[in-house]
Amino acid sequence: MPTGVAIRDVREQLFDAAERILLRDGPSGLTSRSVTAEAGCAKGVLHRHFADFDEFLTELVENRIVRVERLGAALRDNAGHATVTDNLAEALTGVFETVAVAIVSLVTYRDELRVRLRQRRAAGIPILTEATGLIAGYLAAEIEIGRLAATSDPDLLARMLIGSGHLLFADRTAARPETADLRDMVTAMLSGALTA
Repeated sequence: MPTGVAIRDVREQLFDAAERILLRDGPSGLTSRSVTAEAGCAKGVLHRHFADFDEFLTELVENRIVRVERLGAALRDNAGHATVTDNLAEALTGVFETVAVAIVSLVTYRDELRVRLRQRRAAGIPILTEATGLIAGYLAAEIEIGRLAATSDPDLLARMLIGSGHLLFADRTAARPETADLRDMVTAMLSGALTA
């Protein structure tokens, strides 16, 4: 791209390019040069908007956490509607079909990124920690409504669902898990908790 040409929404363009690289090549394929090449912009564009590559990656993770939080808000709004199993299967698909699995690999792969994220966020794995909290909030709402047993532990159930969901989606080179498999997993996790 010629210099002097304005790029609209450059940050989002760079984030989307990084996400495509993460999903295609994994964290080892993610460099500032690969991101700018994928985004179709000059090499210096990334460094004009971010102090360094780890700041860019930190902002990428933060940006994707916001997306997961939006999914969580939609899930919470679904409390009392459809079935608990369907709501959770859809939410887990939304979390894991985004870049969540790749973000986990990236955070594990890059020490400086992990340090920066820990300065900003509570302990845990970014995106998965937030998704767990959002699912726990949804489960608590379903307990209040009475669709889950009052004795259910929403935090424990949420951790089980996120962990199991992560295992189903973990291989980025494999085919997407079948919806039926995801529903079966959710049903098994909630056995004994569902009231209807």
